[in-house]
Amino acid sequence: MSAIAQNNLDGQRALVTGATSGIGRAIALQLARDGAEVLVHGRDAARGAETVEEITDAGGKASFVAADLADAADVQRLGSEVGDVDILINNAGIALFAPTAEFEVSSFDKMFAGNVRAPFFLVAALAPGMAARGRGSIVSVSSMAGGVGLAGGAAYGATKASLEAMTRAWAAEFSASGVRVNAIAPGPVYTPSPSGPEFITALGETTPMRRASQPEEIAEVVAFLASPRASYITGTTVAADGGRRAV
Repeated sequence: MSAIAQNNLDGQRALVTGATSGIGRAIALQLARDGAEVLVHGRDAARGAETVEEITDAGGKASFVAADLADAADVQRLGSEVGDVDILINNAGIALFAPTAEFEVSSFDKMFAGNVRAPFFLVAALAPGMAARGRGSIVSVSSMAGGVGLAGGAAYGATKASLEAMTRAWAAEFSASGVRVNAIAPGPVYTPSPSGPEFITALGETTPMRRASQPEEIAEVVAFLASPRASYITGTTVAADGGRRAV
């Protein structure tokens, strides 16, 4: 786990979706180390409590918020109940792979609901408040699949390409009001996966760096983009993929 703390997010509130495990948990921990009060979103209250406890035991501030991001009404409820948020991290997502001819309609709809619709309506709920206050940062977690063709990944890649397109449009819409909007496109990351760590390791071998990343390495980039250190960066997608998009 990274021990780097910048302490430059004091007084800011951050909502991190999908923050009870993997990349989202690492992001929540890093933002808390940097001084933010973190709203840890998830569906599993027990895992959420573990993340909150780790933050508070280290002297940070955090609380758990529950919502099913595949449910449009629950997304709108979350957006209206969290109050003023200075940082929004759209991390929660679903990754389903299958040959195009075998992909189920229900899986397709579920992925687009969680990966595209949910971030859209969270931004709709929270970005206007940021703009009214004259400051804010939104970072969405995309994937190398948004720019690299992967067999069986047409639907998943389409959700991430959509997220990157929305990022550019939101930057055009909100940046003049002081709200920066960016995305990060990780490559293979060692997170819990139905495919197992062997799959992640093999995917990591396809990168120029010949390895997958740890969640903390992605969290460092997200924390940078969310912070004042990235004050002149908006509307871009930063690749944190070991060079995979370059080859």
